[in-house]
Amino acid sequence: MSLQPEVRYTEAEYLEMELTVEEKHEFFEGEIYAMGGASFAHALLAGNVTYQLRSRLQGGRCSVLSSDLRVKVSASGLYTYPDAVVVCGDPQLEKPGDTLTNPTLLVEVLSQSTETKDRGWKFQQYQKIPCLQEYLLVSQITPRLELFTRQSDGRWLYTAAEGLESTVPLTSLGCDLPLSAVYEKVEGLREPSAWYEAEPETA
Repeated sequence: MSLQPEVRYTEAEYLEMELTVEEKHEFFEGEIYAMGGASFAHALLAGNVTYQLRSRLQGGRCSVLSSDLRVKVSASGLYTYPDAVVVCGDPQLEKPGDTLTNPTLLVEVLSQSTETKDRGWKFQQYQKIPCLQEYLLVSQITPRLELFTRQSDGRWLYTAAEGLESTVPLTSLGCDLPLSAVYEKVEGLREPSAWYEAEPETA
């Protein structure tokens, strides 16, 4: 019995499809992946981060975008939609459909279904963006932000901040991000010391 041939798409076919559908999809090496809906907490955290970054960078040279903006890793051909994006200076946009190729900072809100990918494979992909300076991970379980900052020698410096009284310094943007603002109105958080006892996140 012969197997059905695997369906693969060209980059042009993917981009054309994204112009005509409401839901968002990632694309990598000919395969298209539907992105599932987010939980209330996930959406709230992404919105809080976006709002706080905009308020701190207003009037400057950096623009803050939501998860509606598609980002491309040009070195590998990955197309994806981070939870928040900051670009400083002139945006480099690929057509058709605006796709950003020069982000300065990328943000992902962690969930049970995406955490391993966001920490591992996706971060490896993001490191291939030469102009990317910082990568921020946001926990849904406990007030905890994890920041990876690119150093001049190409290494990535890891910084973690826990607790609502803490802040994270975003050196590429010249501002701080307080956890109390990021986690505003987010309910059901565990204390940092007990985060590992939390129930698995759902989305």
